[in-house]
Amino acid sequence: MRLLYIFIILCFSLEAKDYTKHYRAIQIINQLSKHHGFTRKELKSLFRNVRVQHAALCRVKPSHKLGKVRDTRSHKEVQKLRKILKKYGQWGRYARLKVNNCRARQGVAFIKRNRATFHAVEKKYGIPKEYIAAIIGIETAYGHNVGRYPVFDTLATLTFEKNRRNRFFRKELIKFLKLSKSEKFNPRNIRGSYSGAIGLGQFLPSNYEAYGIDFNKDGKITLQGSDDAIASIANYFKKNGWKKGQPVAIRVRYQGKRFFKYRTGYKYTYTQKSLRGIKPVYAWNYKGKVSLIKLKKKTHDELWYGTKNFFVITRYNHSNYYAMSVHKLAEKIKKKL
Repeated sequence: MRLLYIFIILCFSLEAKDYTKHYRAIQIINQLSKHHGFTRKELKSLFRNVRVQHAALCRVKPSHKLGKVRDTRSHKEVQKLRKILKKYGQWGRYARLKVNNCRARQGVAFIKRNRATFHAVEKKYGIPKEYIAAIIGIETAYGHNVGRYPVFDTLATLTFEKNRRNRFFRKELIKFLKLSKSEKFNPRNIRGSYSGAIGLGQFLPSNYEAYGIDFNKDGKITLQGSDDAIASIANYFKKNGWKKGQPVAIRVRYQGKRFFKYRTGYKYTYTQKSLRGIKPVYAWNYKGKVSLIKLKKKTHDELWYGTKNFFVITRYNHSNYYAMSVHKLAEKIKKKL
């Protein structure tokens, strides 16, 4: 209990730290002041008083002071999660809070509140509104959970404090600061996830820059607002290869209760003719290659064909379960519209 108490204190206490002498901070200051319109004074002011986000650092890598601490859940919480896993299976545990009627009803309400934007975005980008809404629902519960971490302090912490992804977060910190200049916002005023993701769709700063759209034409990209967030997610899908009118996934039949015949997951693709003994549960016209997506349930494995559009969803989050959650929530939303 003492070790757990220390861990919690380390994770959630805030410590102001001066990083102006840190070699990575010096590199960033030199780069941004030379090429991107920052003054050395304003950058030093930012890096002189970083509120170290121990909670975010713990999510990326546990504190070295505590050795190999991996899990802060109590015994009671662990037992509860084990019961859920036993009752629902791996897939059920993952999806039960993400794919449900309440979340679908919220998605329908969100679409109706933003009907004009969804109509214009779907017409321009060809991305069905229910898939965009499903992303926002899963990522932030339609804006109710956009994150509580101060993004500048979080990215600075993950850039300067030792962890396995220092280089990645250094790039994101630079992108974020450049965005603060181009979009004219105070970098200290933005909150997001423990990894620095921002807005309704939880874009990292690099994706914000690459895919962000000023859809309402107010002169800046504001992914905390619905207009720009909806269009930016659609743009993300389109640039990653979404095909208009193409299906996403279909459940298939196979013999047995557990499936091991072929490799499963979005990384592996097959012609449908080569998958002997596997057939869609109903007729469909898609003739392209497919992946086999396996959902582990309590008593059996549920098997699906995933198309190229399913793969596109995995570009948003590299997880078969995540992409299937988006697909299933989108289907629920569409039925309720």
